[in-house]
Amino acid sequence: MSALYRLKGLQYSYLWNKQQVPVLKGIDLELESGCFACIVGPSGTGKTTLLNLLGLIDSPSQGQIEFAGQDVTTLEEKHKEDLRLHKVGFIFQAFYLIPTLTVIENTSYFLPSLGYSTGDAHKTAMETLDLLGLADHANKKPLELSGGQRQRVAIARAIAKKPAVVLADEPTANLDSVTAEKTINAFKELQRSANTSFIFSTHDSHLVSFAKSVYRMKDGQIEKGS
Repeated sequence: MSALYRLKGLQYSYLWNKQQVPVLKGIDLELESGCFACIVGPSGTGKTTLLNLLGLIDSPSQGQIEFAGQDVTTLEEKHKEDLRLHKVGFIFQAFYLIPTLTVIENTSYFLPSLGYSTGDAHKTAMETLDLLGLADHANKKPLELSGGQRQRVAIARAIAKKPAVVLADEPTANLDSVTAEKTINAFKELQRSANTSFIFSTHDSHLVSFAKSVYRMKDGQIEKGS
């Protein structure tokens, strides 16, 4: 199976009080296309930072990122935006739903930019919401929903466009066990039907049990043997 990501000597630091604070300290990692992988470890070890780098939201301080065979480390921002739109789905802990839009409008938000007609965008969004048990809430606004329901809308928005990869930061954190199970099954179905890769940052041992690959982070590095 071909590599989706190749990371070589990946480092990331940020400036705080005139000093560089290291977060990632040299990561070498290869993730296969179609993977179902979990990144685990204590809070503060760099898991979310690693996802942001994989999603081209942040740029590494040093090292190289290859995505689908292309060196994306130094791409111009407009090219990164294009890759994010067409190839990457994000599931953030903070949801980032648009409060003035309905559930179905949030879910279909990116689809017109990908060439979907209004009718096809609506159909695809409804199918995705139904998959996640949210079809009955399609015309509600985010603030009318529970935290777990908003989490699922964020998931629906990420997977509706059937991206090459979904990067998810604690996607089951706000879900009860039954809903989490259904959501994981939806992820696995998309992986099977569209060969979508899933890379999770998580503390959820149940989600980890479904992963083919588990990478343990400690002090900004991937532990050997992961």
